[in-house]
Amino acid sequence: MQRRMLSKEDEAATEDIEVRREDQEKINKFSTLHQKETGIEEELKGKQKEKEDLEEISSELELVDEDEKVPYKIGDCFVSLPQSEVLELLTASTEDIDKDVTKLEERLSAVREHMSELKVALYARFGRSINLET
Repeated sequence: MQRRMLSKEDEAATEDIEVRREDQEKINKFSTLHQKETGIEEELKGKQKEKEDLEEISSELELVDEDEKVPYKIGDCFVSLPQSEVLELLTASTEDIDKDVTKLEERLSAVREHMSELKVALYARFGRSINLET
């Protein structure tokens, strides 16, 4: 994050602005939302990586003989299942991850929208004397 030097006029303008309780609450809410945004982004990356891994495994399994048994992890143990059944399970897991990704993207969008509203209100109140760039 870069720090800017304030001009004399900016310094004079910031001295006149009183931080009200509602302003502080908005700043705190923005900070909380920023932390949520970061957490959701990390979770989203994890889900996308998991989906890529499942798709790669599915591609590899298509090369396996259909009659061959394939180890599949359920909980803490592995079970030998037919290749076609494992592919079905992987497809179901991929669909579940897609649903999770959609929900995470919706939550992320809502958080960003709320942050944007707070930015508008806070910049309108404090101008350049506040930095909310993340």
